[in-house]
Amino acid sequence: MSRSPLLRALTSRAPKTGRPRRAAAVVLGLFLAFAGTSHLTFAREEFQAQVPGWVPMDKDLVVILSGIAEIGLGAALTALPSRRVPVGLAAAAFFIAIFPGNVSQYVTQTDGFGLDTDQKRLVRLFFQPLLVIWALWSTGAWQALRTAFRRK
Repeated sequence: MSRSPLLRALTSRAPKTGRPRRAAAVVLGLFLAFAGTSHLTFAREEFQAQVPGWVPMDKDLVVILSGIAEIGLGAALTALPSRRVPVGLAAAAFFIAIFPGNVSQYVTQTDGFGLDTDQKRLVRLFFQPLLVIWALWSTGAWQALRTAFRRK
């Protein structure tokens, strides 16, 4: 029985990455750990204001859980280089999962974190795909996915 390409990418040996990519993964990990810590401490109320009204959970719980997820992803990016492909895929999935909240912030014109105009909120939307690319590129996950999908 053939494994799916995604499962092959998750379980395959991580491709070699050079210092710039490893450094980019560590920087992304530190960024995520800081953001996650801010979810749980000094920016908690600010993040609560960012949770869309259509999310069927308590806003504070969403902020806490997303903060914990960010801290975990950040720690994994910095401390688990041997698992960098699955961690890179998880980080990319996380950035994709929170994107609807960023769209909601733009559509509902919710201020937060200095995003107090429609133009600033719109510009922010274009940075989310860059975070996805950063996670996939820096961890070698992009390369692992390409290899796995080529080997059908």
